[in-house]
Amino acid sequence: MEEGSNGEEPTSWDELYNINLMPSELFVKFRKEIEGFRVGLNLELYNVPINEYQAKLVLKPLAHDRRWKFIYEPLQHDVRLLSKKIPVTKFLNLQVGIGHSFKLNATGWKWKLTTCLGGDGISRIRNKTTLGLCPGVDFRFGWKADYVLPEITGALGTGEPLFNMNSGRLQASLDRVEAIFTHTP
Repeated sequence: MEEGSNGEEPTSWDELYNINLMPSELFVKFRKEIEGFRVGLNLELYNVPINEYQAKLVLKPLAHDRRWKFIYEPLQHDVRLLSKKIPVTKFLNLQVGIGHSFKLNATGWKWKLTTCLGGDGISRIRNKTTLGLCPGVDFRFGWKADYVLPEITGALGTGEPLFNMNSGRLQASLDRVEAIFTHTP
């Protein structure tokens, strides 16, 4: 445990290490493979910060080097064409999309740079883990971990402590659970 810089009580282990296993997103995905394409129906339930529901129809090529996917959101009346995530560096990806909102009668484009590492001064890992239950049924878990690695320091003759230990921090959460049902001919 560590003592604060202003002499306060040491931080408890419960505050330093927190793991949340209650997902904020639940997805059920139905997929059908037809003549080199995958057609999907995604039912998405969002729990936090507000309860929300979305449905999406997704079309994308089955080819390993697929470069795009088409998404139609019937409840929001939106259509989008997204590029595949393009690797810029080993840990950095670029994705570009163009879309149209029939509700707003507006067309626009977006881009985003993403990485599985990084955060705001804290290291972050984000990942998806897939568990194949049986042929055609998969579960995918989206999780993240924000962490500060433990650190041991010391000094002599500088007015700093001879031995100081920062026990680090870990905030981990299971953010998304997906049930994926795929029908292959």
